[in-house]
Amino acid sequence: MSEQAQFELFAFWRSSAAFRVRVALNLKGLSAHEQNIDLDAGEQRSAEFLKISPLGSIPALVAKGHEPLTQSLAILEFLDELQPSPPLLPSDLYGRARVRSIASMCAADTHPMVVPRVKKYLQTTGGFDDAAWRAWQIRWLGTGLAAVEERLAGAPETGTFCHGDEPTMADICLASIVAVTRVFKIAIPDVPTIDRIMATCDQHPAFMKADPKRQAGAPG
Repeated sequence: MSEQAQFELFAFWRSSAAFRVRVALNLKGLSAHEQNIDLDAGEQRSAEFLKISPLGSIPALVAKGHEPLTQSLAILEFLDELQPSPPLLPSDLYGRARVRSIASMCAADTHPMVVPRVKKYLQTTGGFDDAAWRAWQIRWLGTGLAAVEERLAGAPETGTFCHGDEPTMADICLASIVAVTRVFKIAIPDVPTIDRIMATCDQHPAFMKADPKRQAGAPG
């Protein structure tokens, strides 16, 4: 670990979950030295990495002298408690529940459908070819984002961002799913509220810095 960095972050350039942690670190002004785990090369299944993340999942965040932290939502909550300002959750009880709900719609309901281990299983056991896998991605990314759009559109709590006028955990998780659609060139129609919120996120330095295409290992 770099002497200047506060954490070691095990990640991969296009990982939606790693994107979430990058954005949170950027928002909080915290530093991490990033270690690339090449999902395409299967490095997540190495014996060395499985000691850090037993499921072989990324990201993993490590602070010197502490057990590795895994699961992006848990890491976001950890970072929010570690560095409370700016907050990733609203101050009121119902607001926090709403933000966590939207975040989970993205990170727990939508993202797991399109992760590499699902692709590997479907292509090796389920008989999927590349066209079938792309149709699967479009179906589940589209379903997830349509549900989030329905939750956001017209809700009085929705502001410049998913909840109010400052980015929260909900925006981080929503942007992480949209980042996946962009990497794989999948257009999701009829989500005007999401499109508006994402246009704002795209101009925010914390999100811009975390963009998958700006990370080491991303295609030129």
